[in-house]
Formats: sequence, C-alpha cells, structure tokens
Amino acid sequence: MQYYRLRDEDSITCVLCKHYCTLKEGKYGICGINFNEEGSLVTKTYGHPSALHNDPIEKKPLYHFLPFTHSLSLGTVGCNFRCPFCQNYSISQTTHVDESVEYSPNDIVNLALQNGSKSISYTYNEPTIWYPYAKDIGILAKENGLKNVFVSSGYESAEVLEDMKSWVNAANIDLKSFSHEYYKKVLKTDLDGVLESLIAFAKSDIWLEITTLLIPGVNDSEEEIEQMAAFIAIKLGKDIPWHLSAFHPDYKMLDTPKTPYSTLAKAREIAYKHGIRYVYLGNIQTDNNTYCPKCKALLIDRNNFEMGALDIHKSACKICGENIKGVWS
Repeated sequence: MQYYRLRDEDSITCVLCKHYCTLKEGKYGICGINFNEEGSLVTKTYGHPSALHNDPIEKKPLYHFLPFTHSLSLGTVGCNFRCPFCQNYSISQTTHVDESVEYSPNDIVNLALQNGSKSISYTYNEPTIWYPYAKDIGILAKENGLKNVFVSSGYESAEVLEDMKSWVNAANIDLKSFSHEYYKKVLKTDLDGVLESLIAFAKSDIWLEITTLLIPGVNDSEEEIEQMAAFIAIKLGKDIPWHLSAFHPDYKMLDTPKTPYSTLAKAREIAYKHGIRYVYLGNIQTDNNTYCPKCKALLIDRNNFEMGALDIHKSACKICGENIKGVWS
C-alpha cells in the first residue's frame, strides 16, 4: 500500500492512523515521527528500534497464541495517543531517534531466527505509526516461517487495517475506556475509531485478544466495565480473551493508587456474566491458567508452564471435546 495520498500541491495526508494528519513540506504528524519530505511520507524511526527483547509471548499479552514460545519484540519512539498512565512513556512520549542503533528488516528477522523465536512482535510503543518498517520486517518474517504480532491501541486507519490482513497473524488491542469524553480529552483520540478497529480485527483472520488497564477513578466503575463487557460479547465474540490489568502509579499519574484485587475480581465476574469465556487478570499475582469453559478442566498451566489437557492440534479439550479457540501451533 502507499502510506500517504496527495492532498494538494503543497501537502499530503498520512494514512497510517485515523488521525489522517495533513502534512505540509517538512511538517510532522501528531505522532512526531512521520513527516512530509518533498511530497512523500518519511518515517524517521525506520530501521532504528529503541527497544529490542526476546519476550515470552505471554507478556504481549497473548494467552491463546503459540503458548510458551518466545517472540522477538521491538518498538521505536513516538505515539499517536497521549496516555497519562503510559508505562513505556520514556520511548512513546519522545521523538528523539538514536540513529546509532540500526537494524534492517533482514537484521530483525535473522535475530529472531537465531534466538529461536516463533514470532516477531511490534510493540512497546504504537506500531501503527511505524507501520512501513513493521510491514517490511513482517513480510520477511512470513517468508521465513515466523508469525507476526501487533500490540496496539487500535487507531489504525481503514487502509492499514485492510493491509494488515496480508501479513499479521495476531493482535492484542487496548480498550482503554468506554468513555468518549476520556478518549477525546485525555487520550486525544476517538473511542468510536478504536471500536471500529476492534470490529474489523474480530471479523478478520487475525487472532485477537483485548487488554484493559483498570485505573481507579478513571474506568473502573461497574457501569463502564458492564459497557465494555457487553460490547466485547455482542460485537466481537465471547471467545476473544480479555485481559484485565492492574494499574500501578506511573508517568503523570503517580498520585493515583494501584488497582485493588477486588476491582479486578469484580470486573472478571461481570465479564463472565456477559458470557465472555476467557478472562485473565494481569499485573497481579493470581491464577491465570486456561480452563475449559464447559467442563472446567485445566488446559494450560501457566504457573508451571505446562500444556495440560489441551489437544494442540485439534484445539479441543481432551476431557469433553469442547473447541478451544486460539492459534496453538
């Protein structure tokens, strides 16, 4: 795909995310890393990751996608959101690029293969804004038998969402709130845009999991959790895993208390009430095993990192035969 379109003789429109920034010569978009150079879109972080680690796939978090494998994970700098709670703000809220760090797409794929990774994850900051780099890596990864994982806040443009279907295998998307006002005033984006992206992911062949960071006094009311659970169950699907994560004070929210376990437990109860079959609690010590939603047999023991009763090839519970949605091999 082409990552921009001509607007007029003096400017272009970036089509990487739903901001659709209009860029005159030399001007940057909201993300701070894509700019207009002589009528073309240039991504200044291309080839310059700011973070590079070989992570367990569970850290993305993805619990129903190639369990107990590792994913070579990379991020750059910049973001198209302004989250005051960002845990990676040191890279996401800066636009300074360390050009001394340089990895070509081929370098990244070779590193993944050398480390025995089964996938490459585009994460840490918003990968949509460095999509040209991510896709070039991803196409090579696919050719070499590796899977591709997108960890995103869900503000991809319609063009990028369509293009992702050709090379992305799995995504974890943040649903940060169900408040239009909060998305607009605080995060500087639009809730409807994120919901549109989630629906598009759910309709595609890209395996989808969702994460919500529950923040005291921000998005943790029972009413808002009910709204999120209803949307997931009705609009996306009850087999999509929902990760409910505990907030801890960070960045601009150092005075906000951490999320109590009771809030997470109540949110999980609400999710189950709406029929969501797989709900996991994050950033807190608790049972995050996968159980059969029908007979309650232990399928994946994440405490001991063992495959329990799950038949990976048939994606079914060996006890009762219930289909367990996911990508197991």
